[in-house]
Amino acid sequence: MASHVVGYPRMGPKRELKFALESFWDKKSSASDLEKVAKDLRCSIWQQMSNAGIKYIPSNTFSYYDQVLDTTALVGAVPSRYGWAGGEIGFDVYFSMARGNATCPAMEMTKWFDTNYHYIVPELGPDTKFALSSHKAIDEYKEAKALGIDTVPVLVGPFSYLRLAKPAKGVETTYNCLSLIDSILPVYKEVISKLKAEGAEWVQLDEPTLVLDLEPHHYDVFKKAYEYLGTEVSGIKILVETYFADIPSAAFKTLCGLKNVSAIGVDLVRGKKTLDLIPSDGLLDGKLLFAGVVDGRNIWANDLVDSIAVLEKLTAKLGKDKVVVSTSCSLLHTAVDLKNENKLDAELKSWLAFAAQKVTEVVALAKALDGCKDEAFFAENISAQASRRSSPRVHDPAVQKLASEIKNSEHRRATLVMNRLEEQQKHLNLPILPTTTIGSFPQTLELRRTRREYKAKKISEEAYIKAIQAEIEKVVKLQEELDIDVLVHGEPERNDMVEYFGEQLKGFVFTENGWVQSYGSRCVKPPIIFGDVSRPAAMTVFWSKYAQSLTKRPMKGMLTGPVTILNWSFVRNDQPRSETCYQIALAIKDEVESLEAAGINVIQIDEAALREGLPLRKSEQAHYLNWAVHSFRITNCGVKDTTQIHTHMCYSHFNDIIHSIIDMDADVITIENSRSDEKLLRVFREGVKYGAGIGPGVYDIHSPRIPDVEEIADRVRKMLDVLEMKVLWVNPDCGLKTRKYSEVKPALTNMVTAAKKVRAELACAK
Repeated sequence: MASHVVGYPRMGPKRELKFALESFWDKKSSASDLEKVAKDLRCSIWQQMSNAGIKYIPSNTFSYYDQVLDTTALVGAVPSRYGWAGGEIGFDVYFSMARGNATCPAMEMTKWFDTNYHYIVPELGPDTKFALSSHKAIDEYKEAKALGIDTVPVLVGPFSYLRLAKPAKGVETTYNCLSLIDSILPVYKEVISKLKAEGAEWVQLDEPTLVLDLEPHHYDVFKKAYEYLGTEVSGIKILVETYFADIPSAAFKTLCGLKNVSAIGVDLVRGKKTLDLIPSDGLLDGKLLFAGVVDGRNIWANDLVDSIAVLEKLTAKLGKDKVVVSTSCSLLHTAVDLKNENKLDAELKSWLAFAAQKVTEVVALAKALDGCKDEAFFAENISAQASRRSSPRVHDPAVQKLASEIKNSEHRRATLVMNRLEEQQKHLNLPILPTTTIGSFPQTLELRRTRREYKAKKISEEAYIKAIQAEIEKVVKLQEELDIDVLVHGEPERNDMVEYFGEQLKGFVFTENGWVQSYGSRCVKPPIIFGDVSRPAAMTVFWSKYAQSLTKRPMKGMLTGPVTILNWSFVRNDQPRSETCYQIALAIKDEVESLEAAGINVIQIDEAALREGLPLRKSEQAHYLNWAVHSFRITNCGVKDTTQIHTHMCYSHFNDIIHSIIDMDADVITIENSRSDEKLLRVFREGVKYGAGIGPGVYDIHSPRIPDVEEIADRVRKMLDVLEMKVLWVNPDCGLKTRKYSEVKPALTNMVTAAKKVRAELACAK
């Protein structure tokens, strides 16, 4: 049996690409330096998969920033504001689209389906002219071939690319980007033809939007596109890869009916029902089925016995020669290599598999079905699975009992939000359009070194506390000088908004090098939730209480919410995610009440990832939203009316879940808005009444660009067109952790000045 991997992490086992990118952006290294690091990573990955025995090795899954942005470069769909005059797209235009530049903002960034990976949203319109403008896919195929490795070049499929796009600036919001299918297909034809000419036998076209709820006309467009490609580029085999959910029956039948599609890839981990679609009556018409049985979204070792059972069902229906063992999706979403973890104990390590180990699992399964089973490898896997199921480290009956008892109550605060806001204003005495930030301030090299040295026991606890307190004092003083209304302590003690809490909660474990790309050079190191969750002690009270002692202005206590901790962790897969979320909610509830008791009257419980966890199929969404929103309400249902609860959400499409956001019953919500052309505000134009405070971000912190006063003021005015001034807050899009003080100080200065300017305008208008 053959084996295949959908895609592979590109940052490197020690984040080599991250550091090379940031060095290049800071002008500390050259383009050739960056290109060398990238080439070394690519070649290492291809060689690794070749040595392991993978038959279908992917190429062009590497990216300097994002695979959708790579596709925008491939087809030459560069927005006019970047001044591109045609030709091969270089780093200057490419990174301007991703990060913005001194004269224009970056393109919108949003979540890749229901993952924590962010992609750069294409901007298209009737005037978009497509042309082959990047030979990256061809160059990387040739690069691998020079090593003696024949790869399967991977492209984001034309249907999904257009479905993931948005109308360009100045184009009607109702414009259907899919109407450009006839214009974009010749570019795909050209690049596939060039790949064929270089010797490529296969091309993989990723079409993950096929797992969504589509209309019949969508399938007509898809069918037309692939009939064109198959006719125009004969002699090369096309694999259409789907992932992240069950493929709908209509989509599967459409794929099966396309004579020019040689193989179909399906996710059999998150798509449990897909197995039932696969018949034994010849519907596949001789096509290969790339069976995604190895989980590309989590870090647990596959239960190889279960995987073999699934594969045996498939081979019984289709024959061994028609089934290819594969990953459920790209391994981009998991950590790179378990061999770099030296501090995990042997038992727990035996339960895990990172990307490198998943490659080994794919090959082992393929060989086992071919009669070459590695008995020792399978025996170790069986033993590890049994160990995990029975381990007392995993199960805590007391926690399970508490979590089961909370399901019969809604956990709502007793007073309506508009009445709570009145009580809170009496205590807080805030101006209209109050200013605040989302939580974190820049993490300097010195600060990171201090945390590292404390963790390594190179400095004493006393020295560490003094250093962190000094940083808090600096941040509080700066905010007072800037005249920000509601302050934060800057989170200098925190490495990551989820990792920090996970380190103090029972049931979590952490890696040294389990980094996963979030966007661009930004990587996160998700905690691993392996057991039942509880809070042994207070986690943030010491620092928040100290910060409040430095100022008379309100100081926000900063927490990460249970749904975000869940969605930004590698979660145990031996119980429903909702059960784990309720356990985390009870732990955060304890912390909220401890903060209130310590005199913190404003508490922010970030739920940045609430929308991210929404199932892709509509039939499954209501159940998720019910337990996710309930979990958030559990955290703060017991506080006084005078305690103001904030939450924050970032880079998501909210309009379709606005009623669930209202149901969260927070006092103030801050939301990403600046890269989205104020599309969030449309929901309020359409008549949704939102009585709580709201702060749509007024500038983009994911770009080094500093907006001027008038630009921010204009954003606030647009918000006031649809929101009452008594509910509107002024704040950045997200936390400032990844920015430099040289960017933060002028940006916040302009933000506060803009808020005061609009306040004065409103006063004059009375």
